[in-house]
Amino acid sequence: MKFQALSLMSSVALLALSTPAFAELSQPEAKMAATVDAEYERSVALLERMVNQNSGTMNFAGVKTVDDMMRAELEPLGFKVAWLDMAKAGRAGHLVATKAGKKGAKKLLLIAHLDTVFEADSPFQKFVRNGDEAVGPGAGDDKGGMVVIVSALRAMQAAGTLKDAHIEIHMTGDEEDAGDPIEITRAPLIAAGKTVDVALDFEGLSIEDGKDMGVIARRSSNSWKLEVSGVTGHSSLIFDSTYGDGAAFELARIIHQFRTELPEPNLTFNVGLIAAGQEAGFDSDGVRASAKGKTNIIPGIAIARGDFRTLSEDQSARVRQKMQAIVSASAPKTSAKISFDPGGYPAMAPTEGNKALLAQLNLVNQDLGLDAQPPLDPLKRGAGDISFVANDVDGLVGLGVYSKGDHAPGETVDLASIKRQAKRAAILMSRLSVSK
Repeated sequence: MKFQALSLMSSVALLALSTPAFAELSQPEAKMAATVDAEYERSVALLERMVNQNSGTMNFAGVKTVDDMMRAELEPLGFKVAWLDMAKAGRAGHLVATKAGKKGAKKLLLIAHLDTVFEADSPFQKFVRNGDEAVGPGAGDDKGGMVVIVSALRAMQAAGTLKDAHIEIHMTGDEEDAGDPIEITRAPLIAAGKTVDVALDFEGLSIEDGKDMGVIARRSSNSWKLEVSGVTGHSSLIFDSTYGDGAAFELARIIHQFRTELPEPNLTFNVGLIAAGQEAGFDSDGVRASAKGKTNIIPGIAIARGDFRTLSEDQSARVRQKMQAIVSASAPKTSAKISFDPGGYPAMAPTEGNKALLAQLNLVNQDLGLDAQPPLDPLKRGAGDISFVANDVDGLVGLGVYSKGDHAPGETVDLASIKRQAKRAAILMSRLSVSK
């Protein structure tokens, strides 16, 4: 009889676990959700003001003005806000805001960015609303994310949960075009990652087939430069024992072997710029190439630039070694060298800790009556600032708004996504802040 009772209890427990029953929010959580809804128009108005202020990465004054806008939102919530000047790295600077919580509370790191890809000379400068959508530069990436942070924190304050939360906010001023050396521009963020328990990235929400996705991984971004030299001379003598293959054919050999020998899961690689001739070179920024030659002259130099993206630092190291081996197997009378730019974006691997955080977010979704967010394929998400702390702390990405057409004129934000993203963030942060 006792065995039957235990079996019945076990069956009920299993049924409860397998049934996505709607669980009621606590009173403070319900207050947070109501506050986000009530302040929706306030949030949209804040987004409009920020979008209408140009903050292209190289518009230092504009980036600082957006920093001032965020300061005006965060200081009344109890945050100490500092501006970290980055003139030494050729960039505007970063906002860092901190607020201590109760003893034993998990320390949360919130990540967003002040800058956009649209510089002051861009013709795309104005916020235009059409119902629950709006078009504007940076409306999604990442001014919408900053608005979600403000909306969530205000909801926590209204519900009384913000006072106990230990939160540090980093809003970088050069996420779209990081300053050099990146070891300087990301030093404050890296240092913060070593002192916190959870990192939450407020770049845009990913949606696939109408379903909100959870992001627990981002791939790296690494740039490389290839330089090939050969013996130049009359084209009728190419491939003989004196002149060999020439620089252009050797460059082609290397790139072809990249294409055939490098592919593996979660890796992409690209050749973005290429040139060959008697003379060839890149400009100082490495974004333009020039070449001089004739059809009857064997090219003495060939150059190329590209990138590769990986899901882990181990994979990055393995890909570099394979590229080096291919480059070093020189064709007759040629030589080549490959170099990797310092300061790339590291990878954020899909760790067990990140998966556990997504599970906690999905409990929030369940309690809000929202669908669970499946993990997004890492191939569908680019590099970002959270990757600089990913080796030190568990994290989630994609807590900002949903938008389309980012980085191009016509960037369009789903304004209604502010509400569900701010509710998710406010409740998740409140729950995470209870204790370690």
